[in-house]
Amino acid sequence: MAVSWSNVITLLCFPFSLFILSSASSEAEILLSFKDSLEDVLNVLSEWSNTTTIPHCNWTGITCAAENVYSVDLQSLNLSGEISSSICQLSKLTSLNLADNLFNQAIPLHLTECESLEYLNISNNLIWGNIPDDISGFKSLKVLDISRNHVEGKIPDGIGSLKNLQVLNLANNFLSGSVPEVLGGCSELLVLDISQNPFLLSEIPGDIGKLDKLEQLLLQSSGLYEEIPDVFEGLGSLSILDLSQNNLTGRLPPFGKFMQNLVSFDVSQNRLSGPIPDGMCEPKGLTNMVLHTNSFNGTISNDIIKECDNLERFQVQNNMFTGEFPSRLWSLPKIMLIRAENNNFSGEIPDAISKAVQLEQVQIDNNSFVSKVPQGFGSIRSLYRFSASQNRIYGELPPNFCDSPVMSIINFSHNHLSGSIPEIRNCKKLVSLALADNNFVGEIPSSLADLPVLTYLDLSENNLTGSIPENLQNLKLALFNVSFNRLSGRVPVSLISGLPASFLQGNPDLCGPGLPNACSRKHKMSSLSKFVVAIIIIVVVVVAAAAFRAHFIGQSNHQKSLTGTWKLFFFYPLRIAEHELLMAMDEKAAKRINGAFGEVYIIRLPSGESVAIKKMENFGSLSLKSLKEEVKNLAKIRHRNIVRILGFCHSNDSILLIYEHLDRGSLGDLIGKSDFDLPWRVRMKIAIGVAQGLAYLHEDYLQVLLHRKIKSTNILLDADYEPKLTDFALDRIVGENAFRLSLVSESETSPYFPPEYGYAKKATLEMETYSYGVILLELVTGRQAVQPSSSVEDSHNVVKWVRRKINIKDGAQQVLDRKIPHEYHQEMLSVLDIAVKCTNVMPEKRPSMSEIVRALNSINSSRTNVSFKAVSMPLGESSASL
Repeated sequence: MAVSWSNVITLLCFPFSLFILSSASSEAEILLSFKDSLEDVLNVLSEWSNTTTIPHCNWTGITCAAENVYSVDLQSLNLSGEISSSICQLSKLTSLNLADNLFNQAIPLHLTECESLEYLNISNNLIWGNIPDDISGFKSLKVLDISRNHVEGKIPDGIGSLKNLQVLNLANNFLSGSVPEVLGGCSELLVLDISQNPFLLSEIPGDIGKLDKLEQLLLQSSGLYEEIPDVFEGLGSLSILDLSQNNLTGRLPPFGKFMQNLVSFDVSQNRLSGPIPDGMCEPKGLTNMVLHTNSFNGTISNDIIKECDNLERFQVQNNMFTGEFPSRLWSLPKIMLIRAENNNFSGEIPDAISKAVQLEQVQIDNNSFVSKVPQGFGSIRSLYRFSASQNRIYGELPPNFCDSPVMSIINFSHNHLSGSIPEIRNCKKLVSLALADNNFVGEIPSSLADLPVLTYLDLSENNLTGSIPENLQNLKLALFNVSFNRLSGRVPVSLISGLPASFLQGNPDLCGPGLPNACSRKHKMSSLSKFVVAIIIIVVVVVAAAAFRAHFIGQSNHQKSLTGTWKLFFFYPLRIAEHELLMAMDEKAAKRINGAFGEVYIIRLPSGESVAIKKMENFGSLSLKSLKEEVKNLAKIRHRNIVRILGFCHSNDSILLIYEHLDRGSLGDLIGKSDFDLPWRVRMKIAIGVAQGLAYLHEDYLQVLLHRKIKSTNILLDADYEPKLTDFALDRIVGENAFRLSLVSESETSPYFPPEYGYAKKATLEMETYSYGVILLELVTGRQAVQPSSSVEDSHNVVKWVRRKINIKDGAQQVLDRKIPHEYHQEMLSVLDIAVKCTNVMPEKRPSMSEIVRALNSINSSRTNVSFKAVSMPLGESSASL
């Protein structure tokens, strides 16, 4: 009988085919078993099913090689439930990514059963509890990321047994105790991140010096103290070192070859002292050096900059450095940022600065530089900020000092400059020009009126003469200060109205409405006219005397409120005493704003920085001791999108909260301007930043913390339009009853309050989501939350207006701000959809802030398409530093 070779081959291959089918079926069953332990509220794993025709290797998040699952990536899918060890039955599984979900459990130590697992990322969940010493069971792990969770307790010695580990990220948790001397055992480490663990109390472990492959060492905000040990000389592979925001003391040790590959060096906000070691940048240099906000003193020699041709960012601000500033730094070919403000540097700014062709920003305020403004200054086409106030800069401004086409901020105030102010024509993007307190003579350049976005102009305390150019009134100035010069003539009316008189004072020959000199022609008066004038003068004197007496009494009462026993607590080195602070508040130059619980003062500190001081006299039922504890707790909040509480000052009946001050003001004020026209990308940046700040308060802080008063006027913007929440959690200081009472009238008309506010017994997270949704609507529509209109149809608040519009055909398109180009409309519609969900009348249907952050980042990343590399940047970077 003839044998068919095809039948033979079929018979031989049949068992192997059965094995492949069985293996595929088995892996699918394992995945389904793992899915059974999860809660998938959005049904994103719907195709994970035994009824689907889709092969399991094509299921969401699954990657296979040779029909075997080796990677399960379920990041940012809003999953919760339990992380089951059944996943470990996948024999080839090397990577498991469950980051950015809602898993609420202890560290899943049972995953040590996954014998082939090399990558485990469970960051940004609700993981809690201690790190068990049995963590050493992850023998094969190369990447372990537990960051941005609620993990607490000590770092166990078992960590040192992970011999294959390349990335260890424990950032943004509540770890305590000291960093153990076992990390040297992780000899393969490339990234070590223990940052943002404020409850640690530790010296820098010396065995870190054994990690000769280490590329990134991130220990910022982690309770480090004592001196930096001499362990870094052997770390020749290190590219990023961040020891900022700790309590480190003493001098910087010699670093040796540690500096050869360094990209970022940050020891800011410590208490270091002494000089920076000579030769720190030899032989290859660094790319990014940050040394700011310390109590650092000493000198920096030119050797530090030697061979640093790759240096891009140099920051040494807010220290106590002395000595001559390294001159070669000014001419580095790749330098982009120089920040050295608030030190005692001396030296010159050389003409060689023109070689710094990529220089963008310089801030050297409050130092002792003795220099002319170099001629090469104006040839740097990339320069957008140069701030050098409070130095000893002398001579004349070169004619090209504002020739950069992107120049936005110039500040040479409080120096010794002389001569006339050159005509300024080329820097059409100039927003702020401050030349106060110099020795300028001549007239105000009329070309200033040709700068279309000039908003802040301070020429006070000079020797300027002539009249104020008439066409300056065409600018939309937020600040116009020409006080204490020798100006004369009529002041344009629009430059008088709405501006404090002190901004024109000290120029007795100026005249105009509301000024002492009314610009009227002098007539020869008859005897009767003189008599009438004399009577008027007598009446004015009597009225003025009465007014003076009333003012004196009021001022006396005010002085009493600012006197007495005051005690000052700082969380940042502001370098000001109690009496200086109170005197600054009482100065006529201090800007006062009426707030819900008292006045807010904007004052300038001796260091040159401005702060906002909220004076509060109603403590509710809190004792002074409890009040101080509440303030200290709020001051512990560290997030880039939340205004910092810098300190507080209290007496027996008042408290002064000291906040950082942001010069751009609030988002609400910006939206309220008739020419509001922020680009869409900036609006997205603001939307994401505010959401990140609220998500931090709601979910990542030590306890759930409600803002309680979310609205666009409580969102401040820094120079780069990074948003920061202010006036948060004031209910904890004034008490619930007083806080609610302050909102009674506002809650009846404000669209920021959700429908349930009137009858709800307590504030909720859902209420805050609603308020945030209103802010999103403001950003998408370009309208204020309440926008007055002559049209009855358009007089509704923004929530009602949007709801009405989107119910008609193509209504969603109609609510989009027409000033935004059409290419962004699809993104705007996506954000509008989020805003509508946030303002749902049913609280339970509103998303959480973490969900909103993920959604907005998804919309944003779909445009930017930013890739993520595990070892080239810190894993699990917190939202506070994105």
